[in-house]
Amino acid sequence: MPVFLVTFTATVMVNTFSPAYQWPARQEPLPAAPTEFRYAEPPGIGWVRLKYRLLAAVSTEWAFRSAWRLFCTPRRLPRKKWEDAALATARAFRVPFEGGALAAYEWNPAGRRTVLLVHGWEHRAAFWGVFADGLVRAGFRVVAFDGPAHGDSPGRMTTLPEFGRATQAVADYLGEAWGVVGHSFGAATTAGLPVQFNRRAAGELPRLVLMSAPGSTPAVAQRFADLLALPAAVVQRMGEYIRSQTGRDAESFSLTQAAARMRAARVLLLHDCQDESVPFAEARDIARSWPGIEFHPTTGLGHNRIMRDQGVIRQVAAFLQG
Repeated sequence: MPVFLVTFTATVMVNTFSPAYQWPARQEPLPAAPTEFRYAEPPGIGWVRLKYRLLAAVSTEWAFRSAWRLFCTPRRLPRKKWEDAALATARAFRVPFEGGALAAYEWNPAGRRTVLLVHGWEHRAAFWGVFADGLVRAGFRVVAFDGPAHGDSPGRMTTLPEFGRATQAVADYLGEAWGVVGHSFGAATTAGLPVQFNRRAAGELPRLVLMSAPGSTPAVAQRFADLLALPAAVVQRMGEYIRSQTGRDAESFSLTQAAARMRAARVLLLHDCQDESVPFAEARDIARSWPGIEFHPTTGLGHNRIMRDQGVIRQVAAFLQG
């Protein structure tokens, strides 16, 4: 499910997100002590909580449906000039998908190896502009796409399973990928479903990079529920709905459960100690649960700046080349 913050103007709610193995031998020491994680309570939250309390008192189903729409509806943020500049250097194409063709982009088609970039909640392919440029300079062919209900792809609402199926559609369209870099929700969908890469060949992905990734799908939903003070019955209804739609418990999509299912030769996990959207503790949980993963904490980059940091980009390029 999406990981996001919620802000309020008066009583109007909008989505602004941006949800025992030994420590790996290749884990780096923490560059700084992790900050205590908590969402800042936005103005007007009391009124919204009252709304859901009253709605739930009338009907658990009504409260669930309203909360679920909010949970699954990303905003389409205005495109910035630097995004236009990033896309101006790419070849645009479309990938067939169940809800309509997905917008996709390719940089450096002559690159010797293909790397797929999977964006997070309320992001889009253009958000990878700085990152894509760094990988192109390292000699890679780079592909990114707008997920369902994001960027120039169709849809108004999306879920983790649908986003994962879209990633699968792009992976199958490409046919062969050397590496995948997933950020936040994109990391969760790629490894949590999981997406199967290189199905025409051996079926293993040589390199996987997970950035700012949530470790627990239920924890994402619970943070959302806590922020809105949703009654337990509404939270329970969310879990029941997920099971009815997917045939799986929400926990089964968690990255702490993904190691046995995700076929990747080498995996790199990057997470900032001051991540304001996904608790750093969840990165530790992923590292503990994933044998052989390479865990490299960062500091001072937060949830999104990690995508634009030149040191991180060089580190990922070196990992992909290794």
